[in-house]
Amino acid sequence: MKRLSCRIAEMLASQRRGHLSFHTPGHKRAGADITELSYSDNLLSPSGVLAAAEREIAEILGAARSFLLTDGSTCGVHAILYALKRAGVRRIALSAFSHRSVTEGCGILGLETETIPPVREEGIPLQPTERELAEALERADALLLTSPDYYGNFPPLHFARKLCDAAGKPLVIDGAHGAHLHFSSDYAGRFADLWVDGVHKSLPALTQGAVVSARGPWAERLREGVTAFRTTSPSYPIMASVEYAVKYPRNPAVERAAETLKRELGAVRNADWSKVLILFGEKCAQAQTELERHGIFPEFNDGNYLMFYLSPCTRLRDLRKLRRLVNKLPRGRLTDRTRERAAGDGERVFLPLGEAEGKICAQECGMFPPCLPVFCTGERLTREGIVRLLKAENTYGLDGGRVLVFSKERDDS
Repeated sequence: MKRLSCRIAEMLASQRRGHLSFHTPGHKRAGADITELSYSDNLLSPSGVLAAAEREIAEILGAARSFLLTDGSTCGVHAILYALKRAGVRRIALSAFSHRSVTEGCGILGLETETIPPVREEGIPLQPTERELAEALERADALLLTSPDYYGNFPPLHFARKLCDAAGKPLVIDGAHGAHLHFSSDYAGRFADLWVDGVHKSLPALTQGAVVSARGPWAERLREGVTAFRTTSPSYPIMASVEYAVKYPRNPAVERAAETLKRELGAVRNADWSKVLILFGEKCAQAQTELERHGIFPEFNDGNYLMFYLSPCTRLRDLRKLRRLVNKLPRGRLTDRTRERAAGDGERVFLPLGEAEGKICAQECGMFPPCLPVFCTGERLTREGIVRLLKAENTYGLDGGRVLVFSKERDDS
């Protein structure tokens, strides 16, 4: 496959000689990290190389408009939510396992949510069923899905598209973990009216590089949202890397090797080749420590599973090393299987995690990554889940080891 020209990188390379910086940024070094200059175009109102790059990215992704982001997928999610609100959307149907940028963005913009209750199987968050989507959309003005999710699973995309078409309501997809799928039939852009790609997550782009896109009449609304949320000081190296990554060729050899690796390691079956999920249960931390001792760093340890994130740039010899080392590690049993939902009441108070068993969670909290809740609001805190959070190196939704709970449980009898 012929590699497409990367316009932003070529522009930056052509201007490096004899460049004396009397402009921002303050490091004053000639190179790619520049500001808006006479030759570099302006992302706030692109008409040159940046406009051409966005136009070509949109063509690749099947969008009417695509917008470069140097603020990560979160910026794209917020721009989409802004576009929805400007179009009159008041309530959005979404999964309880949506990324925190979705729920926080709805809160910032005053959008109501119709949340599909959380369901887990073998400790893995499940995608909503067709019935759940239909029931939730009846009480909402738009549907927002995550596709694929962090565990490599997809929602019923074809059903969701037909459902939204029949209801005359927009379908939004947080595709932060699916930018590598734009070659495939499961790509978010084949179904959504508006969607975001976290390009840096699964393609060779610098961290924070992303793209947000829209079809048809939503393109202008999305432009307004991007203008409202996108930084006025975009990083040119990040933008160049995003263009490069979207134009990067598919790597069928790695995709095939990934599926073979999953079978050989007894990984959890999922639909996304880039996410290798292996159950270690109570031996998860031990397995992570041993792998890191050999220089292998997984994407996340959620207390039950280690997830290894691949990309078209993954080397086959690295997969062989991963196979060899993982096969030597002991596997444990799944912990923290169940969740009970209950109605909290009274004040919301912070308690030390170690003293909160049996209380009702009043604010979702979890590990980061995967930035998905171990406990959702309204779930009873279990000893096993608390232990997972106490052992986690990075968490969110907690305050200095304290968890927000309801002071009492409502009696609905």
